[in-house]
Amino acid sequence: MKAQETFSANVNLKTEPTDKIDFNESGVSVLFSKKINTKNQLTNTTAYSKLNINYELDPFSSNENLDRFNQFQNKTDYLFQASEKKKLQFSVTPMFSFQQNLNFSDFTLLGSFEVNQQLNSNINVSIGAARSNIFGTPKFIPLLTVNYLLSEKSTISVGFPDSKISYSNNIRNKFSLTNSFNGSFYYLDQKSESNYNASKMSLSQMTSAFEYERNVDSNWFLNFKAGYDFNKNYKLIDSEDNTVYNFDTGNGYIFGIGIKYKQ
Repeated sequence: MKAQETFSANVNLKTEPTDKIDFNESGVSVLFSKKINTKNQLTNTTAYSKLNINYELDPFSSNENLDRFNQFQNKTDYLFQASEKKKLQFSVTPMFSFQQNLNFSDFTLLGSFEVNQQLNSNINVSIGAARSNIFGTPKFIPLLTVNYLLSEKSTISVGFPDSKISYSNNIRNKFSLTNSFNGSFYYLDQKSESNYNASKMSLSQMTSAFEYERNVDSNWFLNFKAGYDFNKNYKLIDSEDNTVYNFDTGNGYIFGIGIKYKQ
């Protein structure tokens, strides 16, 4: 489960019912990784996701056709081994987030830079900065992670925006408790018919979840995820990222399943 990936393909399905609205997302991604030499490595991940939204109690939203959204992105990571204990990582992510009709105005550029320092055989620290959409709109955020190897079977990562505790009782099973800030946004095809002057849809939340990954054989993995979204925000925003309509969805439980091929 810890082997170096040179190629992987993922298919994921996720559902989240809330008090007013149900969110259903499907996605597929393909990763290629190439170790150029002992100091340089390139990884490219291409991903597409589709979000379907079912409004049970909000006729306003149904009339606005805010029920289907698409996102396509291509992330390129460059890893440089600066020294025996220090690594530098750069990433660039061009992305298109759109409602129905794709055009160049739906384009956004994200990216990050991190420095990873190995402090001893059990601890390494990563620090950096990123332009990310985890809060529902593109923003510059700090990155910080402290990774600690508890044992051969257990690891813990504490930081922002992601934290994780992982345990593997054998080579086939991996159990994880995760906490992450995550979000997305989508450009709307046209402005709201109700004079809200909205240009984008924004989603953000903090997710705590339990994940189980099963290594079915040497190449195939199954992943199951169950958790809860806290402080969930679903709203329409204008070109200046001001909220013009808040759906007040409330928090919700999430359930996900995925299949992965890796070599």
